[in-house]
Amino acid sequence: MEQILHRLSEAIRSAIIGTEARRKSIPHVLHDLTRLETRPMCLKELAYGWCSAIYENRRSLADWKGLLLTSLEIGFRHLDPQDRHIIPTLTHTEHHPKMIDIVLGSQESESIADLLHAWSIGRFPYISLGTCTEHLVCLHNLVPFSSRLRRLVIRSVSLVGYRGFERVGVERFVGLLNHLHVTVEDMVYRSEWLRLLLVTLQTSEAAQRLSHWYWELLAELTIPWSLQQRLGVAYNPQTVTFLAEAQEWNKLECWMGIVWALWPPEAGGITEEDLGRSILLLFRQRPGAFEKLQQWMERWSQSGDKSIPESFQRICGQAQEIAQRDTP
Repeated sequence: MEQILHRLSEAIRSAIIGTEARRKSIPHVLHDLTRLETRPMCLKELAYGWCSAIYENRRSLADWKGLLLTSLEIGFRHLDPQDRHIIPTLTHTEHHPKMIDIVLGSQESESIADLLHAWSIGRFPYISLGTCTEHLVCLHNLVPFSSRLRRLVIRSVSLVGYRGFERVGVERFVGLLNHLHVTVEDMVYRSEWLRLLLVTLQTSEAAQRLSHWYWELLAELTIPWSLQQRLGVAYNPQTVTFLAEAQEWNKLECWMGIVWALWPPEAGGITEEDLGRSILLLFRQRPGAFEKLQQWMERWSQSGDKSIPESFQRICGQAQEIAQRDTP
């Protein structure tokens, strides 16, 4: 089957650069290939190569944009966005990045998903995925998200990461995240999202604009995390200030649990004095926060047979006593 497809691919490439009579057969051949029920791995690589050839020879091809979208469909439409094991070797040429405006400008939901799938698989996602950020942050305002497109946007966001979206503005990035309403089930690699949210939520704009959903989600992602695992994300002491000034007590409640799981005083992440002030501030506004934090930390402990940091009971107990004493 693979030998047949390689020979067919050579014929398609020859037709692309051939006479007008030969080029007329291309749409029919590509249309027939969209009907294949079984598609070997090589077809993804071949179809991706046709995209480059079609763009390069676009001036001599009728409806070259349609041919390009059909080639993407042949290579990637049938793939599962959640599959971690699809690792084709795609040859990336100078013509492939130029497909961004064509495909995303088509306003075809599934064609956009095809392109994002092509750029989000492989051993190393192509750098072109990072050039899509300007389109990605406003995509939900331009086309309806199919289930597949939503999952591939989520996957693309996690691969690009927060730093890749900084140049398009935190506000626009946060707007995209709020629209996506990402769940744990949507994630291919949870560690990528844990890092992304930790960096994002520790910015002043995101701390205020990103929905409470993501603070709860970050807490959920942190539960199976071990203190010994390295995240490479530094703790920002200003996060508490951001949340307190905005009176985001629900978010601060989640954040306190996350801090104890990832950067407790025992690990040198934060001083007991600073943590004590933050907890006291929270307990004065939300007297029931202690019980919720305790339940959350117990789940965190049980998930990996970890010991709850000794500082938790000590600091929370002291803060709870003071908060109760100050309550009229």
